[in-house]
Amino acid sequence: MLQKFNPKNRDLVVNINGQLVHRDDAGVSPFDSAVQGGDAVWEGLRLYHGRIFKLHEHLDRLQRSARGLSFVDVPPREKVIEELKRTLLANNMRDGAHIRLTLSRGVKITSGMDPRLNQSGSTLIILAEHKPPVYSKDGLKLITASVRRPPPEVLDARIHHANLLNSILAKIEASNAGADDALMLDTNGFIAETNATNVFIVRKGDLATSRTVACPEGITRATAIEICAAEKIRCIETDLSPVDVYSADEMFCTGTMGELAGVIQLDNRLIGDGKVGPMTKRLSELYAQRTATEGVEVVL
Repeated sequence: MLQKFNPKNRDLVVNINGQLVHRDDAGVSPFDSAVQGGDAVWEGLRLYHGRIFKLHEHLDRLQRSARGLSFVDVPPREKVIEELKRTLLANNMRDGAHIRLTLSRGVKITSGMDPRLNQSGSTLIILAEHKPPVYSKDGLKLITASVRRPPPEVLDARIHHANLLNSILAKIEASNAGADDALMLDTNGFIAETNATNVFIVRKGDLATSRTVACPEGITRATAIEICAAEKIRCIETDLSPVDVYSADEMFCTGTMGELAGVIQLDNRLIGDGKVGPMTKRLSELYAQRTATEGVEVVL
């Protein structure tokens, strides 16, 4: 699964601390904490019919993550929403867009790790692209990565941070193996998530998803759990291993950029009959119904 350049994004307007600039003219200071240490938090948002789905849940997580890293001068929610609106308007976007919202600790007065060197407030970057869901509807093929997800005592995954090297190393393994993505385990050998998404398995009509110990508390993951509760589909959070996936009837992953996507193979083993299963399709349809009607209006 390799994303391709979309010509519609050739003349994107990017928002950096309220300044709207052409993508070719956009720049972040070499003294910015995002550049110097990946010291930033981020959210992926998706625009449907003029509305951003689960916007407040995403902004809640952004603020929790920023507080977890002791950011100061975090822009208020109303300011972030206003800048989102300005960015989407400047790009004439109303549907089929993915937004990368990044908040760094800001610009340092000199290079160094000490947060006290950040004295000018945080940096807010809004990058909106014309981008439909990125995963194939025919199903994904995964490998199990050798790289492990760190436990909370090393780096708590509830901080949705922008230092993604751990995931990038796993993605490199997947790409080298000809797979779409990599399944990542925690240090105890239980499934955390893929390098980019939360995961669910289906067995005999029931669902299970890994606990949020070494993976973020995904917004799309939470929505899938909400849908299961509304539809009276049993869904539990538990420790899962690759063997649980090998013996599952279905598997799917969840994330804002790809929505719900079926997984048909792990480590060259077919999952179920090797096709996207009926439960995955059903939940995908129910998710689509929600995104078509819910969300915070940001574009008229």
